[in-house]
Amino acid sequence: MANDRLGIRWGLAGGTTLATTNAAREAAAFADAAGFDSFWISNAMAVDPIVALASIGASSANLSELGTSVVPLFGRHPVVLAQQALTAQSALDNRFTLGIGAGSKSQAEDRLGLSWDKPFSFTREFVEALDPLLAGQPASVDGQQLSAHAELSIEAPPPPILLAALGPKMLEFAGAHLAGTTLGQCGPKTIASYIVPHLHEAAARAGRATPRIMALVRICVTDDHAKAFELAQKISGWYQAFPSYARVIEKEGLADPAELHLIGSWSQVLDGLTQYAQAGVTDLRLEVATPSEASAHTTRAALAEYLQR
Repeated sequence: MANDRLGIRWGLAGGTTLATTNAAREAAAFADAAGFDSFWISNAMAVDPIVALASIGASSANLSELGTSVVPLFGRHPVVLAQQALTAQSALDNRFTLGIGAGSKSQAEDRLGLSWDKPFSFTREFVEALDPLLAGQPASVDGQQLSAHAELSIEAPPPPILLAALGPKMLEFAGAHLAGTTLGQCGPKTIASYIVPHLHEAAARAGRATPRIMALVRICVTDDHAKAFELAQKISGWYQAFPSYARVIEKEGLADPAELHLIGSWSQVLDGLTQYAQAGVTDLRLEVATPSEASAHTTRAALAEYLQR
């Protein structure tokens, strides 16, 4: 496996939800001691990922990057998010990365009572206001869905932004304007044939550097494949409810979306991770998704042993 960066994510599925900042601190301490490059917290209706990350800097001295995976934009405003992100950047000694995404129709409408209208244009307007604020410049945006007229006084460099993108317009926007994309349930064949071309071509047209492609991969080192696969089916079934994920999962051509989970011996898991590197992924964001604490311990021990060779 030859990836530029290897990170681990906590906060969603497989017993990784973080209910307290102490739990976040313990997870970061594991990532730090194991030798990971980065540590990520998802937005999972548990601890706020930006606040939690800002509070655990002392537990993660050896990690080069700490980030969100991801912050949904619907229900937020760019001025407030920029203020939070720059504060986290200051607290983490410039190691913070802001992963963002529009969110989902159910999250916007069912949880927040907001209209899920034109998510791409909303994301574009949001970033048009967010970018200058993070760079210490005034924002002056009067869009169809949001306005922002403000300037922040926070001494911190702008954190990189990774956009959760699966549709062509989102991918092209990420390639042309941001540091790259952060992917959820998306397999290596789809990344190589669909994600990479859209992202790289947009970056080239904009005269930007090759963007980052960070893939989320769930793993379980176990000899009880049946139980681990049953959990994988539950997690994958949740993703299948979202049309954008269902479309990219279909592109992968799997008999069951749960096959995206890498389950088996460490050697088998490593072979699967290598496929992502070969597909053009620059960053792996692993999530230990296991049916038991015993298999979670086995998986984390295998990761630590591999990283410390």
